[in-house]
Amino acid sequence: MMNVRSGVETLRWRAGALEMIDQRVLPARFEYLRHGSAAEVAQGIRAMVVRGAPAIGCAAAYGIALEALALQQESRGVFGAGLERAFEVLAESRPTAVNLFWALKRMRRVWDSSQSRALTEIADILLGEAHEIAAEDVRINRAMGAHGAALLADGARVLTHCNAGALATAGHGTALGVIRSAVEGGKRISVIADETRPFLQGARLTAWEMVQEAIPVTLITDNMAGHLMSHGEVDAVIVGTDRVAANGDVANKIGTYMVAVLARRHGIPFYVACPLSTIDLSVADGAAIPIEERAAQEVTGFRDCQWAAQGVRVRNPAFDVTPAELVTALITEKGVVMHPNRTSIAALFGA
Repeated sequence: MMNVRSGVETLRWRAGALEMIDQRVLPARFEYLRHGSAAEVAQGIRAMVVRGAPAIGCAAAYGIALEALALQQESRGVFGAGLERAFEVLAESRPTAVNLFWALKRMRRVWDSSQSRALTEIADILLGEAHEIAAEDVRINRAMGAHGAALLADGARVLTHCNAGALATAGHGTALGVIRSAVEGGKRISVIADETRPFLQGARLTAWEMVQEAIPVTLITDNMAGHLMSHGEVDAVIVGTDRVAANGDVANKIGTYMVAVLARRHGIPFYVACPLSTIDLSVADGAAIPIEERAAQEVTGFRDCQWAAQGVRVRNPAFDVTPAELVTALITEKGVVMHPNRTSIAALFGA
């Protein structure tokens, strides 16, 4: 078996191209797909070759760098027009994960500040920035892991929803990063993974990551969480997030809201591992967060197996919003924010 700690990288730069683990085929197969342009990276994001807000942001940064490298021998006008198209196609790939737009904004700032340089220099600078975004993501995840590990007692049984591990980031993970850090610190932690319908990120990805590292993990269907909580079998919930509003409302994979309500009902802490890049101060509350609707086929079956009746109507929102009042704490690289609200979140940014 491949071991996440032995050097498996969600994204990697190889021979002038971006390679990303194809997360659609895990755990049956482990393979990288090669992406050589912004359009190819955008398609990889849209098709969920790569998913998880931090990983999407890293991928988008590399998409811009790829386009700059491809256009560096062209005229300045062609170069500029091509980069603008790259920013546009990447921004349209997925709407909810704010890290995508954060990374594109950061890459645009770098481009703007280097306009007077030769195009080859600009391309190199943009690639360097993409590398730094990926490396910074791992550092941030490590910092979040250290802060969050202190919240978990030795022997804690932690429920998580979706995949917020190494596969959702450039490495270590957000929610699973907290668990990894606690285990590295000597705590005995076991994981309960919701399967996370309809794309099964918990069953296919979270369970896979934990098995690789011999961290005890139990897989359950999404509708079993309340039963386990009512029997005292869950000590804490930790999830990741794709966007946090200025007031602390949290958008995460569909089903997270139900888990948060159940956790409140049973007096279980509900933690959200959240890098600052995922907080969107321009969005007042969760009602303003765009919720992606995905294809009906994800609900009516999986791969070649269809179980739903032909012709049935389908809703497939990929995310839901958990109100801030249900969030026990945000775990950030700057520390833990208990009972997040507009004031405490603004303070993270020095406002």
